[in-house]
Amino acid sequence: MVDFASQAMLAHPSATPDTDLTASSPALPATPDAVSIYEVSPRDGLQNEAAMISLEGKKRLIDALIKAGLRRIEITSFVSPKWVPQLADAEELARTYRPPEGVTFGALCPNAKGLERALAAGLSEIAVFLSASETHNKMNINKTIDDTLAVFEEIVPPAREKGLAVRAYVSTVWGCPYEGPIDPKKVLSISKRLIELGCYQVSLGDTIGVGTPRQTANIVKMFRDEMPLAQIALHLHDTRGTALANILTGLELGVRDFDSAVAGVGGCPYAPGAAGNVATEDLVYLLNGMGVDSGVDLDALIEAGNVAEQVIGRPLPGKVHKAGPFKLRKARGA
Repeated sequence: MVDFASQAMLAHPSATPDTDLTASSPALPATPDAVSIYEVSPRDGLQNEAAMISLEGKKRLIDALIKAGLRRIEITSFVSPKWVPQLADAEELARTYRPPEGVTFGALCPNAKGLERALAAGLSEIAVFLSASETHNKMNINKTIDDTLAVFEEIVPPAREKGLAVRAYVSTVWGCPYEGPIDPKKVLSISKRLIELGCYQVSLGDTIGVGTPRQTANIVKMFRDEMPLAQIALHLHDTRGTALANILTGLELGVRDFDSAVAGVGGCPYAPGAAGNVATEDLVYLLNGMGVDSGVDLDALIEAGNVAEQVIGRPLPGKVHKAGPFKLRKARGA
């Protein structure tokens, strides 16, 4: 059985051009040897695409992600096809595509019916979701936060009894498009309730990409004082270009789990102006440069981004996806 908890478990002084920064600079904050990436592109990335994507196209994308070394992949959502037509093939995808050894497939389940569908499809992990903002939660799932948590009482304990791992998402943690700033204490209270219900991890979402490093530090420190950081992940959208800065802040404070989507695909239909998730290639490039192992091959991941672009049929925004790997070029005449 996979141990989900363990999975989860610069300034320098002013200088002249002659200064040896290596010798004079204070040590950089400690960084981990390894982190875990939770890939959400087949679900969170595709759900908002207008053009319908074939079942074979989705399988082709997931194949490419596995080939790149990603081991935790959210492949679909068991929501009503009426609300998310793009994922109407959830059962067929989960039933006909089994993960290879060492890879976990997960899916969103909004209610008891979703759990029933996930069990019938043979999944080993599900995720539940809600917002820290009452307004966004009502827009997204048509319930209050308290009513949503009551529904989770009908999903999480039965899922655990059946041997499924359960993850949770809390959206709009850094800010809501309708309500503005969200009190982190409210987020912490919701997250504790989700852990008590039996979720192994809570993924904290900057759904509209408004977070900054100081805000991220305050949130992570509050959680670190109240629960093991293995129980949280960061799910950051790059709307305003601060996702990697927030990830670096989380890394330095002890977070070891990060959600991302290949080539930066994604967005929330109930969060106006939200751009895609932080691109997995950008995240892996950052980690590689810091000597942090993610288990992901960057060249193969860039190819997976190309597959995503072909499957979706439009250009995708990830920076490393567009720039490619860093390689030296031959000078003219050399």
